[in-house]
Amino acid sequence: MKSLRVGQIINTHGIRGGLKVIPLTDYDERFEELKWVYIEGLKEKFYITSVSYQKNNLIITFKGYQDINLVEKFKGKYLLIDETQRRELPEDTFYIADIIGLEVYTVDDQYLGKVKDIIQAGSNEVYLIQTQEGKDIMIPSVKEFIPEIDLEKRRITVNPIEGMIE
Repeated sequence: MKSLRVGQIINTHGIRGGLKVIPLTDYDERFEELKWVYIEGLKEKFYITSVSYQKNNLIITFKGYQDINLVEKFKGKYLLIDETQRRELPEDTFYIADIIGLEVYTVDDQYLGKVKDIIQAGSNEVYLIQTQEGKDIMIPSVKEFIPEIDLEKRRITVNPIEGMIE
């Protein structure tokens, strides 16, 4: 089963089992739609009993875990969902998990490398591409520089400006 990271537990909150979570989604309300999630490294489903918002974080509690001593061990772990819980995304938006590993070519069909990571940088994401030589290239995720992403062909076409890939 392929799973997607939707949040990272960064701390506990209060003494009644609340967990402070950084959402890894553009749609925080997503957590209100989920009935359950997995916690990285564990097989059981964790049923969500409450979701609240605090600045850029969420506070989430799970059924049967209403005590700080039961949730301490979850700090630093990721919240995961499986493929069946994916939402349909709007056109031209993609899951990070689907982009990482894609082959990257220029508009002139020159092979650059593979997407190694995606960095959240303010209002835009930046694709980190590792070349065959092990060099990293950073390309902002905007239509001007990335005119095409084809998940079926597992390929991204980029249109870098001068100096971007040297």
